[in-house]
Amino acid sequence: MFETLQEKLQKVFRQIANRGKLSEADVDAALREVRLALLEADVNFKVVKDFLGRVRERAVGAEVMRSLTPAQQVIKIVHEELIATLGVPARLNLDGPTPHVLMLVGLQGSGKTTTAAKLALSLRKSNHRPLLVAADTRRPAAIEQLQVLGRQLDIPVHAEDMRVPPPQICANAIKLARQQAHDIVILDTAGRLHVDEQLMRELIEVKSKTNPREVLLVADAMTGQDAVRVAESFHQHVGLTGLILTKVDGDARGGAAISIRSVTGVPIKFLGVGEKLSDLEPFYPDRLASRILGMGDVLTLIERAQAELDQEKALKAGERLLSGEFDFEDFLGQLRELKKLGPLHQLLEMLPGMSQLAREITPEMTDTQLKRTEAIISSMTREERRNPKLLNASRKRRIARGSGTTVEDVNQLLVQFRQMQRMMRQLGDPRRQRGLGRFLGGLGLR
Repeated sequence: MFETLQEKLQKVFRQIANRGKLSEADVDAALREVRLALLEADVNFKVVKDFLGRVRERAVGAEVMRSLTPAQQVIKIVHEELIATLGVPARLNLDGPTPHVLMLVGLQGSGKTTTAAKLALSLRKSNHRPLLVAADTRRPAAIEQLQVLGRQLDIPVHAEDMRVPPPQICANAIKLARQQAHDIVILDTAGRLHVDEQLMRELIEVKSKTNPREVLLVADAMTGQDAVRVAESFHQHVGLTGLILTKVDGDARGGAAISIRSVTGVPIKFLGVGEKLSDLEPFYPDRLASRILGMGDVLTLIERAQAELDQEKALKAGERLLSGEFDFEDFLGQLRELKKLGPLHQLLEMLPGMSQLAREITPEMTDTQLKRTEAIISSMTREERRNPKLLNASRKRRIARGSGTTVEDVNQLLVQFRQMQRMMRQLGDPRRQRGLGRFLGGLGLR
């Protein structure tokens, strides 16, 4: 989402990094570029003005001017002030008696129904027992969609006749939740294509009947400044307690994420980062700020790996990898595990210093390459996967036909695989491991 902003900010920082000492004029010139980058990214102009005012006040002070590394100090200040603009991490308020009612509001098309299911899945992983409520009776497809998602996740959905008023449906759902020991009730309320008084009256009535612990606005990050205006309107009418930004993985400019917290004063609590039902992440301002500035987000990558991957299986695979004994069977298993973590270009963005490479690799390129590799390996017999030396010319032709690729593609994969085996054998050499251990120990990493 922040590719353009990230690229422009890094260009500014590279320019000031080439200078030794920074004058006040140097700082002003850099901040003019930062201002343009933020405005082009659709950040609210008042937010830009306040943000740059704070950065300049610190950047032209003794904090930078007397620093031995003034450029790095400016980047540090921008990073800290960006975190301050994005706000503090905010978690769901799940204190007090159950069931906890979470009311989701938003415009039609913002991804509210899918987000309700994602949120239910996320809460179930934390040992909660959620109940989904189809309270959008104006759009029949919304009820059916929520029921389908509920069946997929094996999470119950409460739905009633479309003639029953939504406030009554929600009140009935809370009674049902108490009877069936559900500790979370997620209300998927109605949306419109725009904010109107009829919609707000209905939402106010739902709120008064259910007394929700959280009123969460689901806002589409692709709408830019409109998302900020929508948030202000909903906050004024129903009193928001948090925001969920959806479609963060799209090609939006990212301004809404930076603006919305400052303009409304309402914290962002979750980000929808993909189409899968598991693609909902807690919002961490420091991690998002790091990604915007191209510093990566290793913590989120680690958390994804811990949540999605089988730790014991990964450890065994790692041992085989370093021994140089791994085969195509192992490789296929690791490829499928890697796909669970998300698109490759998205993973690269989370690694420090890899944002440029992530921009060069399009999602289509990585997806096509991974699918081709998986198809080639899947077209091999188990014996061939375990012993690639069996692959003679006729076998390669059969594999190429079966995978819809060419013999050249098969040969290229074999060459890359052998190179990887050699490299891993070298890394697995005890002498190299001792040297690596001393190096990591010196860095305090072991």
